[in-house]
Amino acid sequence: MKTLYLDCGMGAAGDMLTAALLELLPDQDGFIEEMNALGIPDVNITKEASVKCGIRGTHISVTVGGIEEVTDIPHEHGHHHEHEHAEDHAHHHSGMHEIAHIIEHLKLSSKVKADVLAVYSLIAEAESHVHGVPVTDIHFHEVGTMDAVADITAVCLLMDRLAPQQVIVSPVHVGSGHVKCAHGILPVPAPATAYILKDVPIYGGGVRGELCTPTGAALLKYFATDFGSMPVMKTQAIGYGMGKKDFEAANCVRALLGETTDKQDRVFEFHCNVDDMTAEEIGYAIDRLFEAGALEVFTVPAGMKKSRPGTLICILCREQDKETIVKTIFKHTTTIGIREIPCNRFVLERSVTTMQTPFGDVRRKDSAGYGISRTKYEYDDLSRIAKEQGVSIAEAKGLIEEK
Repeated sequence: MKTLYLDCGMGAAGDMLTAALLELLPDQDGFIEEMNALGIPDVNITKEASVKCGIRGTHISVTVGGIEEVTDIPHEHGHHHEHEHAEDHAHHHSGMHEIAHIIEHLKLSSKVKADVLAVYSLIAEAESHVHGVPVTDIHFHEVGTMDAVADITAVCLLMDRLAPQQVIVSPVHVGSGHVKCAHGILPVPAPATAYILKDVPIYGGGVRGELCTPTGAALLKYFATDFGSMPVMKTQAIGYGMGKKDFEAANCVRALLGETTDKQDRVFEFHCNVDDMTAEEIGYAIDRLFEAGALEVFTVPAGMKKSRPGTLICILCREQDKETIVKTIFKHTTTIGIREIPCNRFVLERSVTTMQTPFGDVRRKDSAGYGISRTKYEYDDLSRIAKEQGVSIAEAKGLIEEK
């Protein structure tokens, strides 16, 4: 499986992510030329070599009308605090409508345009929550300038070009201390960044300052398929995207692109016992748990105290769904306690192919990994054909395979 791993041990910002992903491409200069030809108003993008702690990488510079902006560089405290210097930069204030208008006229595929707008929507939602105003009333100041459009567009285009099948991101170092903005001194991570990074593993540390910007956070949140340690992978390309400031640790985002043979992920297993729920009530609770994001729910008969027959309810879920699952368990079961077990899950790669047959479309589910492969047809499709043809499920499968 083609896997991209992003090491965010020194946070993340749009320009750093752009530079790290750019280094994974064979034709970096060609990509820069392509970006400059997209039609982002007054924007010019350049790349330059940068060395941090003896490591050579790339730094991306964006100029707007010949002036280099500092809006998306971490540690500088001058980026997305959207009301900062509002009077001095009125021409930089854009709402989602204006941003969408700019993106719509760029020379991009519809998919990349949708990705760019989705990332902006995450930022808009965060600003809306922090300031208590509707998303439609949010005006991007620093984040809405052309340099941020360039950063977000570049990362979305690079992700589309690299086309990883999974993107795993390390726990994100957000820095520590406080950041100064026009309205006063705010804690790190800044409120918008903290909101975007909900359900994402983050940590502070000895570095004083802001290491992760809202744009960096939104890009990670949007593209990550999982957060955690680097999987076992055969690395094919490594990129270093450098920030501007110097620290004791190398100020960079590191991107590693390679192949993982087999897939495993981290899940959580919740257990609870009940002895006072009917079968119908348990069935209803199971349906609600699946709606809440459970990967699997199953029950096991259990002997309870006082010799009562009861039921052990087991639920598997991903880390980002833990809080929702726990609330759902307490809401829809009678349990007064839940046990949690973190697990590593080994899974086969799965894909679905829709086959055209004389009996209508049939979905085939293929699984592979760990040296084996298997195929099965979607039960609902087999059931439909069996009913229509007046045959058994096994005979319906035979009809498909004969064709």
